[in-house]
Order: sequence, then C-alpha cells, then structure tokens
Amino acid sequence: MKSAEEIMQILEAFDLTRSFRDAGELAGCDHKTVAHWVARRDTGTMTERPASRPRLIDPFLPKLEEWMEASKGKVRADVCHEKLAAMGFTGSERTARRAVAEVRAAFKAGRRRVHRPWVVEPGLWFQWDYGDGPTVAGTRSTLFCAWLSWSRFRVVIPIRDKTLPTVIGCVDQALRAFGGVPTYGLSDNEKTLTVDHVARVPVRNREIVTAAHHYGLTLHSCQPADPASKGGSEATVRVAKADLVPTDANLLDDYPDWAALEAACAAFCDTVNGRVHRVTRRAPAEMLAEEAARLHALPEHPYTTVFGQARTVGVDQPTIQWEWGVYSVPHRLAGTSVWVRRHGDDIIVTHLGADGPVEVARHEVTTPGNPRIDPAHYPPAPETPLNRSPVAGTDAEGDFLAIGPGAALWLREAGDTGVSRIRVKMAEAVTLAALTGVEAVDWALGHAAIHDRFAEGDLGAILAHRAGGQPASTRTAGEDHTLQTGTASWKAFGL
Repeated sequence: MKSAEEIMQILEAFDLTRSFRDAGELAGCDHKTVAHWVARRDTGTMTERPASRPRLIDPFLPKLEEWMEASKGKVRADVCHEKLAAMGFTGSERTARRAVAEVRAAFKAGRRRVHRPWVVEPGLWFQWDYGDGPTVAGTRSTLFCAWLSWSRFRVVIPIRDKTLPTVIGCVDQALRAFGGVPTYGLSDNEKTLTVDHVARVPVRNREIVTAAHHYGLTLHSCQPADPASKGGSEATVRVAKADLVPTDANLLDDYPDWAALEAACAAFCDTVNGRVHRVTRRAPAEMLAEEAARLHALPEHPYTTVFGQARTVGVDQPTIQWEWGVYSVPHRLAGTSVWVRRHGDDIIVTHLGADGPVEVARHEVTTPGNPRIDPAHYPPAPETPLNRSPVAGTDAEGDFLAIGPGAALWLREAGDTGVSRIRVKMAEAVTLAALTGVEAVDWALGHAAIHDRFAEGDLGAILAHRAGGQPASTRTAGEDHTLQTGTASWKAFGL
C-alpha cells in the first residue's frame, strides 16, 4: 500500500513526463502502478472507503427501527441491548449503542423541523415570559421578562406572583418603558392568557382580552410546548436569570430586601439596553428611538379594573381600611388613591404612578382591632423621653460631642445619673482629646459610661490604665494590693 507521499510523487512524475513508464522509472515503481493512481485521480476516487463487513447487529436492525418508530425516537440504547440479548444477540452493549445512534440519526433526519427565519417589523411585536427569580427575605420571586422584537429592547420586573392583576400591571409597565404600544403581544399559554384549547384553537382569558383592548393590543400565544416560537423572550429570561439570580457561578450576594432586587433589575435593563447587540450590531436603546415612531400611543391611565377597589390613604396616619381591617401604606403615598385587592391570605395594595401600576404593600389578612403595620412604611421615629439624642447648642458642647459616639453615650448616662460639674468634666475630656488623641478619649468615655465612672480623675485614670496595657475596667489583686476592705474604720469601736 502506497503512502500519501509516494502517491503524490507518482502523480507529480506523471504530470512531468506524461508517460506511465517514464513516471514509473522516476518514482521507482511499476508503470501499472502509475496507471492505477492516475486513473483513480481522474475518476475522483483517490480515497477508498473501507469495505463493509457483516456485523452481529445487522439481523436485528429492523427490530431497532421498529422500536425507534414506536417510541418516536426516545428509546434508550441500554434498554434495546437488554431486549436484543433476550432475542439472541451476543454482541456487546457498545455495539448496540452505536447501532441505536445510527438508527436514531436516520429517524430524525426525515423528521427534522426546519425553521423559517422570522423577519420582524418595527412596532409590530413584543413578547413576554417568566423566569424563577431569587429568594428575598424568605419569599420566592418571579422575573417578568418582556422583549420588543425589532429593537431587542428588554424590560425585567420582579414580581411575587403571576396573578392576572400582576400580569396586567407588568404589561402596562413594559409598554410605558417602550414608550408606546406595538400591534401584537406574544406569550406562553399561561392561564392568565389562555384558559383552554379547543381543536387546537386557544381560548383567551376574557379579562386580559378586555385589558388588551384598553391598550389597543392584540394578544397571541405560542404553540404549546414550543419555545422556538418565542425564542426572544426565552433568551431574555435566560440572560436575566444568569445576571440576577445568585448562584455559585456568578457569586452574587443575596438581596436584603425587595427594593434591592428592583434596583438590580433596573441596572440590568440599563446595561443590556445600552450595549451593542450581537445580531443587530446596534444598542437596543438606540434602535428603540427609531421604533418608537411605529408604536401606537399609550392611554393616559392604566387599566385599573383588575386591581381591586379604590381607597384613599390617610394623611396623618398613612393607612387604609379593607373589610374592617387596617393596613399600613408607605408614608410617601399619604393623601393619594390606591387600589386594594385580596389574593388568598394576602391583601395587595397597588399604586398607579407615572410608570404604571406598582405594588406598594402586601399584608396578611387581619381582623378588626388588629392593624397590620409595617415599620418600613414609616420614616424614623421622632425622639421620645426614652430616646433622646444629644444635640450641641454651644461650641463647647459641639467640641465634646465631636469626640465620637463614646462622648454622646457618656453624656446621656451622666445626665441620667445626675453627675455634678458635668460641663467641667466635658471640658477636661476635650483637653485630653487634644493631648492624647480623639480615638483614645472616645474609647475611655464609652467605658466610663458603661462602668459608671463619672468621678473626678476617672477619665484620666482610664486613659492611664489603657496606656499601661491593663484594661481600665479590671481590678486585680497582687502582692502589693488586695481587694479586701480595710480595717481603719474599726478603730472608732475601741477594738
């Protein structure tokens, strides 16, 4: 068998001489060998295929094809090997796996789905889908991911549930982020969009159809179990989960509260909409400016029917009343109108702002006389007799309080104890701070307040103990000092 290099030398010699015998002499082979390889080159059969040999699996191939058809390509190779062994097949499992792979490839070749490229038009389609979001304060969240098809502009909104009011609120926020309404909306076959299929015809949820008419939007759903018909929103969900949900791979920290998750979603949208898209080679925000001209105008007010009943938030006490129960609302909404509805055991409060409907409060259902109050809905509590912070009224007081939190603690404890000559001792602390350093005096003042050391010279003693490396709050016995009380006072008894 000639090597590839020898064959090339034979053909090169023939191209030079155009004679089989002369080429044979130059290449050092018989002229018939030269004629053989020249003929192979002229017919395009330089590479020989190995001769096929009968295999142990060949008699069983019809049975493999039968099982492949019956399972619609899902049969497993190990199961096939077990069945073939029972039928007399003596080959190895590796041989069976190779045969099953060949039969499966032939099965899929005739049934492969061919996708026609979707050429989208500006202002025509937007899609939305849902993804599992991170857990915030023990509550699982969901990511509502919307995608404007032509410009690739994305909107990601964290939500606590996928009820119809929440979905309509998210659609409204997405449309306002787009700056207009496209002609069609496409999503999965959730019950909020499609309640049933009759003869493969989707039956829409009547409430969401009414809401869509409010915006001038026509809704469609993709084919069941066919994510390819809404690949854009699927990709948006995948990218959003990779960037927003903490995992061992992205090393993200857990979100302390819902506001942190909302801020992260907003930052994510700004990032992906501001960078160049790999398909269009343009930033989605830039393309949205062009597509906005093809979008329909948004209605001034969102669709509010599904958000419940209207309530006015109290001015002095920002609360609302629902079925005789009192629930708190963020204080910034005092005097405004909100919408309240019940979902299971939760009371959900929605506010309609400039960016659309936003859930502002969620409480467990309560009973009359037991209000549900969230401290986060209120500003910091005002000072009370039990909680009073020092405020400097003179320069001397300001110099003392500027030492640090230890000084403020010392002043509060000294005031409660009734310490005399308190201003003189404050001036002494300011002087010591200038001599020994603010940090040391602040530490000493804090320890003096904790251990009730307010006498003359106590502050200096604490500083001296610290400078000597001995804790100021600790008294120890030694050879020259004892903790036992002295007996000098006994002399008055004549003992």
